[in-house]
This record gives sequence, structure tokens and C-alpha cells, in this order.
Amino acid sequence: MNVLLFGATGMIGQGVLRECLLDDRVTRVLTVGRSSSGQRHAKLKEIVQADLHELSPIESEFTGFDACFYCLGVSAAGMSERDYVRITYDLTLSVANALVHRNPQMTFIYVSGAGADSTERGGTMWARVKGRTENALLCLQFKGIYIFRPALVIPMHGIKSRTAWYRVLYALLRPVYPLLEALSPRFVTTTVQIGRAMLIVAASGFPKNILESRDIAGL
Repeated sequence: MNVLLFGATGMIGQGVLRECLLDDRVTRVLTVGRSSSGQRHAKLKEIVQADLHELSPIESEFTGFDACFYCLGVSAAGMSERDYVRITYDLTLSVANALVHRNPQMTFIYVSGAGADSTERGGTMWARVKGRTENALLCLQFKGIYIFRPALVIPMHGIKSRTAWYRVLYALLRPVYPLLEALSPRFVTTTVQIGRAMLIVAASGFPKNILESRDIAGL
């Protein structure tokens, strides 16, 4: 399996990259992002592109892939809706449209979030924009398109979020991780579970297009 990964430096992306490099089913991984992941591996190639809104210089690299794991995203905290739309909706659809014409047999997996608003009419800005993004992606003609909606994600194997307040939150929660997993298995996943679930879905599909946290944890 040849995998294209966007957002490999984020918390979830780091976990997905780790699982891809460990999995014998994956023969090649190309990461695309604004900065390097810092990883070195025989089957890994990285493209560092300062402006991901301008893909034309690197679009020729986007062929021959079986799956795209799109883990790129930002927190909506402190952002205007216009800026959040530009990154969450505009950039995601720009990448997806560039890929679908070159890889119609690709499986595209998008990391959204628990509570995304499929109606696009709710009062929570981030949920409304995520829902709009999901709906637009589901209209594209990939071989398979799947939306992952994790809730609380526990970082494993030394992985850390790049968002400062997330790091503080995870540090505070770390002592009770086992309790959270035991009491709320439907709402808690790990970076390992998400990475492995993406590989399973890319290889074998899933009965529905939108996977909630409990679906991800159950794979």
C-alpha cells in the first residue's frame, strides 16, 4: 500500500505516521506539510511546502497512491470563521480535488472531530465548518471516502500536540488515562488506535462512511 499523509507533524498525524512505518502492508509513505516530521525511514519521503494552498509545484508527486490520510487541521480557538474556513474547508477540498483526478482508485480518510455538524446550520462555528467539509468530501468520486470523528485522543509513545493548551490538558489528564479508557471507551481513543484503524479501513473498507470514536476504537 502506498500512502500519502498530510499533517504528519500534528498529534494524530504523528501517530498515523508511526503506524504506517511499522506496518508491513505499507510500502511507501509520502508526507506533505509545512515542516518536516523529523523521521527517517527507508520507505518515507517528505515534501516540505511552505504554502499548502499552492500545490501546483508538487502535484506531479501525487500519483500512484492507494490511500490518503488527511490529518491536517487547526484548533478553532481564537480564529475567525473566515480564517478557519480557509484552512479547514478550502485547503482540504483543494487537496482532495487535486488527488481525486490523479488517483480515482484512492481511499481518502479525513480526520474531523466528534460533534461535527452535518446539517451545517448549528451554532458552533467549528462544528458547522467541519460538517460542511465532510459533506463536500463525501461527494467526491474516490474509490472510498471515510470520515474519522475521534473525541478524546490519548497520545502514545511520546507523541505531543503542537498546541500549547492541549499539551497542558493532556499532562493533567495523563494520571487518569486508564480510568478514562475504562469508564468512557466510546469516547476515548489513542493515536495508536487511530493509525491502525486508518490502515484497516484503507485496506478493507468499512460499512459506513463516518466513523465515530467507538467505531475507531473497535477496529
